[in-house]
Amino acid sequence: MEQHILPIELNLRQQSRVLEILFEDGARFRLPCEYLRVYSPSAEVRGHSPATARLQVGKEGVNIRDLEPIGRYAVKIHFDDGHNSGLYDWAYLYKLGRAWQPLWYDYLRRLKEAGYERRGPDPFDELRARGEAPSELPAATTTTTHETR
Repeated sequence: MEQHILPIELNLRQQSRVLEILFEDGARFRLPCEYLRVYSPSAEVRGHSPATARLQVGKEGVNIRDLEPIGRYAVKIHFDDGHNSGLYDWAYLYKLGRAWQPLWYDYLRRLKEAGYERRGPDPFDELRARGEAPSELPAATTTTTHETR
């Protein structure tokens, strides 16, 4: 289902280092640049299997330099640290938006296990401090059925 949901708005907020995406189903995600960078879909980051994935460290201040549309299915993100090898298709961005909390906490756990401590404020805490929700999902539609006798 998610692979068919298209974005209708991409808003890069470089000052706050956030990419805001509004999808046609009404879902709105505010994704920090650091989060997008550490979850890059590139083989350089993900590896060719979970065992070969590379933990991304030192990405606290990373920003997005440019967004390059790739057809109607993806965007190539050019980060200011030179990374630009991953294509973020719409389904992947939607997944990152829906699952931001478990993914982010998993990343923080892996950093800790590797002995690395993040520097600076948590980007999701910064969003919430500004009164912005990282994820706004549309209200689920419910169908009521009535039995007749």
